Amino acid sequence: MSVDHFTSDHASTWFQRLDQQIFLTDVLSHESGASMSVGFARYGKGEKNPWKMTYDEALVITSGTFTVEGPSGSVTAQAGEVIYLRSGTEVTYVADEDTELVYVTYPHWLEATESSVEAHRLDDFHEA
Repeated sequence: MSVDHFTSDHASTWFQRLDQQIFLTDVLSHESGASMSVGFARYGKGEKNPWKMTYDEALVITSGTFTVEGPSGSVTAQAGEVIYLRSGTEVTYVADEDTELVYVTYPHWLEATESSVEAHRLDDFHEA
C-alpha cells in the first residue's frame, strides 16, 4: 500500500504529436503496477488531435479551456472541470486556448492502444 504525489516535474519523458504544440507525459504507467494511467498534457491554442478511445478517460482541466468533439456533439470544460470519455468513442481533442490538463485512464491508455486496431495513431508521437 502506498500514497503517491505527482507533478509534471516528475515526468521523465514528454512526447510531442507531429510538429504540433501537443505534449503528453505519463507519471503513472503500467510499469508501476497500478491498474490505471495518470499523466499530464499541454496543448497550444487551436491544436487538434483526432483519437479513437480504446480505454475510459477522465480529463481534469487545470488551466485553459478544452473541447472534446464527439459523435453526439462537443463538450467544453475550463479549469476545475472534468470531461469523461468512454472506450470506443471517436473524438477530436481541441484546445480553445493554451491548456494544461491531467488525464486518468483505465486501463492503461498506451497498452490498450498498442493492442488495438488504433495502434497506428501512436506513430504520430515522438520524444520531445
